[in-house]
Formats: sequence, structure tokens, C-alpha cells
Amino acid sequence: MKPVITPEESARLDAAATDPGEVLMERAGLGVALAAARMGARYGARVLCLAGPGNNGGDAYVAARYLRRRGVAVEVRALGHPKLEGSPARRAAAAAVAAGVPVRPLGDPEPCDLLIDGLFGAGFRGRLEAPAAAWTAHPAPVLAVDLPSGLNGADGTVTGPVFRARRTVTFHALKVGHLCGEGPDCCGEVEVVDIGLKGGDSELRLCEQADAPAPARARTAHKWSAGAVLVVGGSPGIAGAAALAGRAAVHFGAGYVRLACPGALQPALAAADPSLTTVAIGSGQRFGTTSAPAVLAAGERFDVMALGPGLGTGREGFVRALLEQWDRPMVLDADAIAAAGMEALAARRHPTVITPHAGEFHRLTGEAADYRQAAGLAARTGAVVLLKGNPTVVAGRERWVVTSGGPELATLGSGDVLTGMIAALIARGLDGETAARSAAYRHGRAAADLAGTETVTASGLARHVGRFAG
Repeated sequence: MKPVITPEESARLDAAATDPGEVLMERAGLGVALAAARMGARYGARVLCLAGPGNNGGDAYVAARYLRRRGVAVEVRALGHPKLEGSPARRAAAAAVAAGVPVRPLGDPEPCDLLIDGLFGAGFRGRLEAPAAAWTAHPAPVLAVDLPSGLNGADGTVTGPVFRARRTVTFHALKVGHLCGEGPDCCGEVEVVDIGLKGGDSELRLCEQADAPAPARARTAHKWSAGAVLVVGGSPGIAGAAALAGRAAVHFGAGYVRLACPGALQPALAAADPSLTTVAIGSGQRFGTTSAPAVLAAGERFDVMALGPGLGTGREGFVRALLEQWDRPMVLDADAIAAAGMEALAARRHPTVITPHAGEFHRLTGEAADYRQAAGLAARTGAVVLLKGNPTVVAGRERWVVTSGGPELATLGSGDVLTGMIAALIARGLDGETAARSAAYRHGRAAADLAGTETVTASGLARHVGRFAG
């Protein structure tokens, strides 16, 4: 787990540091200089450091001094002189000048081999104005100090020109803006440099492989003890979504998976995958409000219900009856989320995971989808909220962010696969929050791996997730 902090927390840690400010700046500037060297800043290369009037600019001055020692043709273009008399940034500027680094006003863009953006850091808000804005179109590769200037470090939003870095060097911990909004597109590869700060309160936790467990099967396991998943869904035209969720659950380690579907669709779903069993609920093409008792009877021995893949709209009574009467964990996806509604979710007293994308989240809550709102929904309902996107957010007792997924997941049915994976992990013994973040992480890993050999489709992904099931 890597902590992700806010710009305000970063400023608080700076202020509370026991090491002097100039020592912290020296370490930060050295980290920037080393990153610049890895990007090609060597003897004879022309590097321009853009320095703002604050501590970010001070880091750029320190980096320039170290690069000068290396024989790099480095110069500073300053957006104003460091403001505070006796501040670490002002002393860093003086030391750079004393070391022979040329310093001139920012002015218009000039040719160079590498551009170091030290204009503004994580505390930037608003719009990047001239003359800094003109430099954002510079063709040279950009190394950003802390965050690319023009990017809001609190939420990753951009309201005007912004630097698009090939690499970003940040200090102590990732900031929210590195991962959210347009941050990933602006920051490039992000490197965290330890400058000696301690602790801090995490706003988010970045999920890594160690945070994405999968239970091992016992030697004596059988199909029921390995975890049983009941997938409830299917309606005309989108019945395959239920099959995808079921197939993913099987490949992700569930010992027994059954599809409960409308009776008219049962023959087609039964033929979709021989590893799945099916049960027909009624004889029509859609579930009705009175279908809930039959579904509950069909799921009597099952550990978890995955409700919603291919369900279709207008199933409010059916969904709410299951929410009230199913006394085991439940994963809600797609149309089941809107059909449930806030009141029914909040009234449920058993473990529940919901998996909305941004549009479904807005339809349920009337709010814009972001990690804060997801955490608020989790607090109001008691459900674990997996907000699908890039990044994906998992909010429950804690707030996790998952970045393993990429654009290859933008394919019809990939969310149904994720639903099956979450249900499989719950059936295998994980709590809902751990299952949600683990499945999201492994879902992204599986898709990235599959994309290396073929176009990612939901049907291909549902099989491929088995390689990441344990």
C-alpha cells in the first residue's frame, strides 16, 4: 500500500519537519537532478529549469546547481525572484548563481533538450497564465517537479494550459492529483523521492499486489466449499452479461456457479458455457416482482449473489425484494444499482458491494462521481462502493484507489467480468471491501496482460482472469 495525500497534508508535513527547510530542499533538488540525468541530461545537453517564486522554484535552483556540476549546459528561467527574505528558496537561488548557473527572466520559450518545470507545485489552483502558459507547448521532454504546473494537485483538474510531463518527481508521497482526473495524462511516470518527511494522513491508499489477496484452496476442497456464486440476471438482448459474470466467477476460482435467469432465456444461457449450471425462473423473458421467492429458493446453498448483469430496467420491486430477503453477501451491478435505490441499500443489513460507473453513480445519487462522493455513499448506505473508472475507487472502511486498469477495459461486458470476480472472491472467503479492491486490481492486470497478445474482449477476459486468480 502506498499512501496518497492531499496538497494540504503535504504542506503540513513540510511545516512540521524537524529537518531544516534548506536540507529538505537540497534532497528534493538532488532527486530532480538525478531524474534529469536518467532522462538524458548529460555533458553538453541544454537544460532549461523553469523556476517559480516558491519552494518548487527552490527545488529547481538546487537541481540546476547539481546539473551544472555534471557539465550540463543548464540555465534557469525565473518567474519572479523567491519572495521571502532568508527563505530556503532564496538561498537556493543564490547558491545556483554562485555556482555559475545563468538565471534570466522567464520570457518566451527557447530551444532546449530537456525542460524542468519547477514553476508551481501541488498547491496550484486556477489557470496558468502568460508567460508560463506559452512554455506548455514546448516540444522538449518535460520533467515536472512535484506536479506539472497547471494541474490541480487536489483533484487532478485542469482549467487551462498545463505541462504534460514525461516524468514527475514528487516528494514523500503521491498526491491525489497524480492519480485522479487528468493527472495520469499530465504526469507521465511518477517517481516518489524520500526527502526525510515522516508520517502523514492518507487521503487514499494505492492498491498494490500485496493489497490484492486471493484465498488458497484447501487440499480437501470440493465444489461447494470452494465457494458458490449465484448470478441473477438476463433479459432480451443483453442476456450474455449474466453468462460473462458467471464465466468470470468460475475462472476466478469459484467452485460452483449457477445462473438464475428468466425461463425463456434459459436454453440459450445453458448452452453458453458447460461449466455453468442454470435455473429457469418462470417462463417469460424478464423477471417479475413475484420472481424473488424462486430466486431465493434456487440460491439456498450459495454463498453470494451477483445481481444485475443483463437484468434490464424496470425491475425495482424484484431487486428490492432480494435486497431485503437475501441474508448473505450480495454484489450489485448495472441496472440493479438504480433499481435498488438509496433507501433500500441503506436498509440492507448484510454485506453489500455496488459497482457503478460514473453515469450509474450519478443516476443513483444525483452527485458527480469522485472518490469523496463514493466514500460518502459508502458511509450513508453501509455498502462497499466500487466506482469504476481510471482510476477505480473502492470505498468502505477505507478509501482505496486502483490504477492497474487501462483503456483496454473500455469494452462491452468488462464490468460484468469484474462483478463475477468480486463475487468469486467473496465466495472464497474474503470480505466485500477486500474482495472489491483485489478483484479490481487483478481485473486490470489481467486485461493488460491479455492486451499484449490480442484485442481485449469481455469473453476473452472472462477466461484470462483465471491466470490471476491465485
